[in-house]
Amino acid sequence: MPSDTGAQYPGKELEAMSFALNYHRWILHEFEPYLGDTVAEVGAGVGSVSRLLLGTRIKRLVAFEPSANLFPLLEKELQDEARGHPVNDVFDRKYVAEGFDTVVYINVLEHIRDDRSELANAFETLKPGGYVLLFVPALAWLYSDFDRKIGHVRRYSKASLSTVVGDVGFAVLRARYFDLAGIVPWYVKYVLLRTSMGSASVTLYDRIVVPVIRRIEGSVTPPIGKNVLLIARKPEKKDRT
Repeated sequence: MPSDTGAQYPGKELEAMSFALNYHRWILHEFEPYLGDTVAEVGAGVGSVSRLLLGTRIKRLVAFEPSANLFPLLEKELQDEARGHPVNDVFDRKYVAEGFDTVVYINVLEHIRDDRSELANAFETLKPGGYVLLFVPALAWLYSDFDRKIGHVRRYSKASLSTVVGDVGFAVLRARYFDLAGIVPWYVKYVLLRTSMGSASVTLYDRIVVPVIRRIEGSVTPPIGKNVLLIARKPEKKDRT
């Protein structure tokens, strides 16, 4: 995700990932119990996840997307949804004086060089007791030329993500690796072969592999995975006294 309004998002994987409906539904299933009435989605891209978020019980979604080339697509996606409010800017407290119940980052934090400051901003914007929901790429040894080209600054471990989240004041409720089956395809395709993401391969994986691995990981938490999913809570005021 670009760091300033008007920047051009350099990658095309959002176009491909828009075909990953089962994958996004799986992530949202994990997040849904922590979605409050008012939700911020940071780095909303073309609105694929925004549309799924609006399919839940939430009452208001503020979808932040600073990229000049992606924001028109986000606006179009949300134009008929009264609960969805696209904002062509970086995540900023000036839009949310009343505070959010939940802040969502799905495949966004890895683009932000100063992730600590970003999470501190989310912490200040959340209401006491609110949640931050994070989904990021994992495993430094999976970092590839493809990661670099699409603006990934880093890939996380479960421990490194938990540390930065805890350092800004959140209480980590849950952190786990996600998508064990995706490690080998990613390593072969992007680290060894150095290819790019395409809609055909994404669709194939989404339709065939994701339903199976979702059932497995619903019963057994994997010791490692292509991504890290983390849920954290801002303490109530009484918890911080």
